[in-house]
Amino acid sequence: MQFLGRILDTVSSVSNLFSNPYRVRDVQLSEYNGKVILRQEGRLVLYRNQQSQSWDCLLLCPESSSVALRLFQVSSEADAMNWFPQYTLKLRPFYEMLRPPLKPEMLQPIVDCVRNHPDYSSAHVAVDIGLRDCLKHNYILSQMNARDAQGQTPLHLACERGDVGCVRELLEECQARTDIKDKNGETPMHCAAKQDSALIIEVLCAQLCAGVNELNASGETPMHIACRLGRVEVVKGLLGGGARCDIMGSSGYPIHAAMKFSEKSCAEAILSSNPNQLLAEDPVYGGTPLHWVKTPEMSRVLLDRGCNVNYLSKTGESPLHILTKRGRFEAAMTLLTHGADPNIKGQDGNTALHLAMKLDHMDLIKALMVFGADVEVHNDVGETPGLIAARTSKGFDDIMYVATAVTAMTRGFVEVDGLKTGSKKMDRLLCLDGGGIKGLVLIQMLISLEKEAGRPIRELFDWVSGTSTGGILALAIVHGKSMEYLRCLYFRMKEQVFKGSRPYESGPLEEFLKNEFGENTKMTDVTHPRVMVTSVLADRHPGELHLFRNYDPAVLQRDPPYTSTATFQPLTVPQEQLVWRAARSSGAAPTYFRPMGRFLDGGLLANNPTLDAMTEIHQYSKALKAQGREADVSRLGVVLSLGTGKPPQVAVNSVDVFRPSNPLELAKTFVGARELGKMLVDCCTDSDGCAVDRARAWCEMADINYHRLSPQLSQEVMLDEVSDAVLVDMLWETQMYLYEHREVIHTLCQQLLQL
Repeated sequence: MQFLGRILDTVSSVSNLFSNPYRVRDVQLSEYNGKVILRQEGRLVLYRNQQSQSWDCLLLCPESSSVALRLFQVSSEADAMNWFPQYTLKLRPFYEMLRPPLKPEMLQPIVDCVRNHPDYSSAHVAVDIGLRDCLKHNYILSQMNARDAQGQTPLHLACERGDVGCVRELLEECQARTDIKDKNGETPMHCAAKQDSALIIEVLCAQLCAGVNELNASGETPMHIACRLGRVEVVKGLLGGGARCDIMGSSGYPIHAAMKFSEKSCAEAILSSNPNQLLAEDPVYGGTPLHWVKTPEMSRVLLDRGCNVNYLSKTGESPLHILTKRGRFEAAMTLLTHGADPNIKGQDGNTALHLAMKLDHMDLIKALMVFGADVEVHNDVGETPGLIAARTSKGFDDIMYVATAVTAMTRGFVEVDGLKTGSKKMDRLLCLDGGGIKGLVLIQMLISLEKEAGRPIRELFDWVSGTSTGGILALAIVHGKSMEYLRCLYFRMKEQVFKGSRPYESGPLEEFLKNEFGENTKMTDVTHPRVMVTSVLADRHPGELHLFRNYDPAVLQRDPPYTSTATFQPLTVPQEQLVWRAARSSGAAPTYFRPMGRFLDGGLLANNPTLDAMTEIHQYSKALKAQGREADVSRLGVVLSLGTGKPPQVAVNSVDVFRPSNPLELAKTFVGARELGKMLVDCCTDSDGCAVDRARAWCEMADINYHRLSPQLSQEVMLDEVSDAVLVDMLWETQMYLYEHREVIHTLCQQLLQL
């Protein structure tokens, strides 16, 4: 039995040995009576167990004479002789500082750390395990600035682990140095910059530690690292602790790192601290932060702060060149809508259009050409974008068609012999339809009209009327805003206004209008040309059409449209009406925005305001004649009506609404109700079809030159569309339409300039 017991003990020992030889265990000292002691250092003893052919390392516990802790039991003498010196060298501070009784679970992480990191000193081990009390041991204090194989001190390790308490202990009690660099040239501050929290940075900076502006071997300061990793709180902590934004790294300033890795918050923190970083040039290419952007969001961070969108780097490239070369359509659109010049020549004399043609990137090609890129510019080797397109582009025919249109519209303008200022005897009327973001179509047509006539729109017309988005544009025209500016503005505005789900918050739209027209600008502050903006008075039923004017309305004795059974508040006179409120009232489209007080979108009654504008002019002239002011009356000579594009006509399955008798009929009724509702809205707000036929007929009867321009679109574009690609396609089709109707536009401009 005794023999069998010894066999079982041996099997158990071997089993434990192979399961985990370095597991810390409680053992009875009596088991080692008579066994050979190979070495003893302090409280550590190395035994040779001949019975199990193992080498055992025991830690003697003063508080117990019968129990010890076995730190390892290995089957190799070489392993034992390797680890025993390590344990004796590094474990003493821990078993002397830890409160007895010592437990296996207390020592296990320590011995594991020693074994896993043989290059660690005891100070490193204390930091790694988080044993701050042990840092006060004299032996650990002597190792406070020791380095591991990577050259890191315990302070590096504490910063890397994000242990704020340990960092504070090392700095305040242990006097750890902060200027030591590891093999990567990084100080503890570089390690702290990689953390999510700024607490360690604040502790380090509170001690005025060195390294806050040091470059590591990769040419990065802690600020560069924090920007690269997107640690915004760390960036703010560094800035508060004396870190500088103007230290050049291997790839530029910290702001360049924030742009490269699209870390918006980090970039904003830097620019708030040092606005001059907008102009910071990188050391290799001489590019500003805008040359480094990848996304629209990052572009807006810089553009909203007034950076130079057309700045040329040392290589002679603008930010638009860089984004075009990389095929970043959305970011390139952001630059174009903030005034980027598509015709600036860059490296090898290429414009952005040359580069887009080489990539055969149709979205970029369309965007650049819609924003005025010249297809006939020669680069340094004599190539034009058109020549490159002929070699590489699959959409060459469409490209050249629009290119011809743009070129034709750009070259020169209509010249009218004998035109004399003040000789005009007939009035000219411009009417702008509603259509939400499709107001971009109106703008694109007005740009072409300006180029053909060689004059701004406000000088070509005496009356301007508009509904909804057309009303906003009518007011913008009267107040002298350029068409190119308005095109950019509309692209930028959609991101601010169409946020979330319908109905949209009114605040962003109202702020936008206040910024553009002024919060206190009155309708009568600008009186030429005369403007009328449609809206609907919705405080009564039936509702009534209302016109916001920058002139006193005609006063004629005529029957009221309805007999009222209620008393309504009087309307504000033009001298007291605010421009931004008039614009907001005209654009208060139901389901899109809330009403503006008593006003709703004018498109409910006059989405095409032509006949209403002509009626207003007729009544105004009639009132002048009644007052004996015939000399002030001018006959209407030209009417130009501009639409926001016609969607394709599609088939409707059913508009039948009936009481269902089964689930299948319920579904049919639901579909029919939806289609009927959409048809009713479309019919009420239709600005083409019958509205155009009536206006044309009335103009022919009155011998007035009438022109209607509204491009046929290949797809329906929603009023709140925000996709740049969809909107660019819409403008692309508009440009083709304008070229097809170039003779009409030429004739129109002649008439406008002659009157």
